[in-house]
Amino acid sequence: MGSLNKPDTFSLLNLVTRRGTDRGATRPNVSALARFQALDLLATLVAVVDADGQVLYANAALEDALGISRRSIASARLQDCFSEPVLLDNALQGARSNEFAALRYDAFLRRLNHDPLPVHVVVAQTEQTGEVVVEMLPLEQQTRQEREERLLDQAQANKELIRNLAHEIKNPLGGIRGAAQLLQMELQSKELIEYTQVIVHEADRLQSLVDRLLAPHRRPHVVGDVNIHEVCERVRALIVAEFPKGLKVVRDYDTSIPEFRGDREQLIQAVLNIAHNAALALAERIEAGDARITLKTRVGRQVTFGKQRYRLALELHVIDNGPGVPDSIKDRIFFPLVSGRDGGSGLGLTLAQTFVQQHHGLIECESEPGHTDFKILIPLP
Repeated sequence: MGSLNKPDTFSLLNLVTRRGTDRGATRPNVSALARFQALDLLATLVAVVDADGQVLYANAALEDALGISRRSIASARLQDCFSEPVLLDNALQGARSNEFAALRYDAFLRRLNHDPLPVHVVVAQTEQTGEVVVEMLPLEQQTRQEREERLLDQAQANKELIRNLAHEIKNPLGGIRGAAQLLQMELQSKELIEYTQVIVHEADRLQSLVDRLLAPHRRPHVVGDVNIHEVCERVRALIVAEFPKGLKVVRDYDTSIPEFRGDREQLIQAVLNIAHNAALALAERIEAGDARITLKTRVGRQVTFGKQRYRLALELHVIDNGPGVPDSIKDRIFFPLVSGRDGGSGLGLTLAQTFVQQHHGLIECESEPGHTDFKILIPLP
């Protein structure tokens, strides 16, 4: 399992190392802070240590993860930050004897007042003798990034499947409907006419389904300035109007979020689809009078999704206290025609994901009984 940020980390490290050696010294004649400060730009946890594990430099991400100051980290051995120090000891011993170019293993990073953090560790020598870089990628972050890549691949495959299947259905469907209407004109029996009417009605229903499948690909992308809280308020008004009793829609807004360029109507439809699904899933709690949907907005900083890193991103959460997404469909909820509700079309979340992806964003879902969180991520200017 490789580190997703490895090229960035090691290219930056080798750059600052070469700057020091170019001055002709065996060891760069500048402070560790000046030499390695570029590593603070990375979200990956990075430490530079000597051959015995003494920390020469710890970047800001590692400082935040451990919950202790950089000065405290620099006065310690990095092995002491792990639940099993012997693993790093062995890795450093291998680095001293040049047994490998890069060694990878999984470990647990000890944190102040928190549970240990599972990380994927990459240990490699730099171009500077006796200096080793230790990169730690939280396994949760790596798993999330891999999940995002799968979602993007699945969405692209779904889009092609939907478009091709819809067009293949549409042509014969028109022929069936037309033939049924012609047959109806020739029939005298009222009972037989009822059969042809059933054919026409079902053909129209399928036609409507095909039109909904094709809708996001047909409709032009109308771009303008979008205030996400206007979108949320519109959705809230629609949900409250449909479910006036037993359901509370809570606002939790960060009003500092700037406007961005996007298709307002598409975003309203995307958020509405998610919120409406949540309301339907809350049927039992609505009857009990304690159903709750929370619309929460936040600004994410230095966020990576969709294989890209963004300085700022909108995080819009639609959270409900319902029974949660069934385990049987958790990995397929964004697939077309997959629904956890009897009578559901299985298109709401598919269309929502499509609309958000047209804004270079992504929808994620975390669900357990009593708490389901659909998070919409969209880059901000």
